[in-house]
Amino acid sequence: MHTMWKGSISFGLVNIPIKLYAATEDKDIKLRTLHKKCHTPIQYEKKCPNCDEEVKNDEIVKGYEYVKGKYVVLTDEELQELKEEHEDKTVEIIDFVKMEDIDPIYFSRSYFIGPGENGGKAYGLLREALKQSGKIGVAEITIRSKQQLAMVRVYQNCIVMETVHYPDEVRNVKEVPSVPEQVEVGAKELETAIMLIDQLTTTFDPEKYKDDYRLALQDLIERKVNQDEGKTPTEAAPRQNVVDLMSALQASIEKTKKPATKTKGKPAKPKTAVGETTATPPNPAAPPATTKKTKTVRKKA
Repeated sequence: MHTMWKGSISFGLVNIPIKLYAATEDKDIKLRTLHKKCHTPIQYEKKCPNCDEEVKNDEIVKGYEYVKGKYVVLTDEELQELKEEHEDKTVEIIDFVKMEDIDPIYFSRSYFIGPGENGGKAYGLLREALKQSGKIGVAEITIRSKQQLAMVRVYQNCIVMETVHYPDEVRNVKEVPSVPEQVEVGAKELETAIMLIDQLTTTFDPEKYKDDYRLALQDLIERKVNQDEGKTPTEAAPRQNVVDLMSALQASIEKTKKPATKTKGKPAKPKTAVGETTATPPNPAAPPATTKKTKTVRKKA
């Protein structure tokens, strides 16, 4: 079982090292949303509707809307400082009460509490004291930057912590519409209803109750898999703008090609036999060769 929190339980001068474990898990079957055409999972982008552009994670800040359309921005540094001020790794028991004093509407989530290093004896002491007193502890704890109210009690042979809602988190029942204040009920009707309740009264056995929808959905999925009805996303087709880009590049290359120039009366090179050398033909563009004038000196007789 994965340890999700380490700290201690304190009541009075007693301090017990503990570890916290999630007592429940979500068994809902997760279904992905796919594109019907190609069965590819749908992606969701973070987009700013005002700027009409996709927003990266480092461009996102947190803010609180105090009136419609107006926000105060809270920086990561401010939130981190606030978190460090209120993050206490202690389950502090501040009161002990009877279990029946707490309405179940307040309960939120359950956690198993296990002893930490060298905390076995003190853990056993608290567990036995809770059992014999019949009381549960009212505690405060901070989990994931949120201060929680919690109840510490014994479940089977383990200490359990139940997070509960603060009073202002439970809505006022008077806001529920159409709830009648008083209704006149006939004695015979009331007697029959109570008799039906008595006939259906039993000892609570959690193993008796099943999530029929989840089991039926799981069975449907398994049958489809066994019948080889699995779908694989089709390969993405080449994007149209890539094709257009290649066409534009090819057209640009063709446009830059120079037309071939025709040459008039260019004599073909004569073929030479092996071992012969050919004289280089005169280049008409080259300047004319200059000839040296030689002086003739006559000898006197």
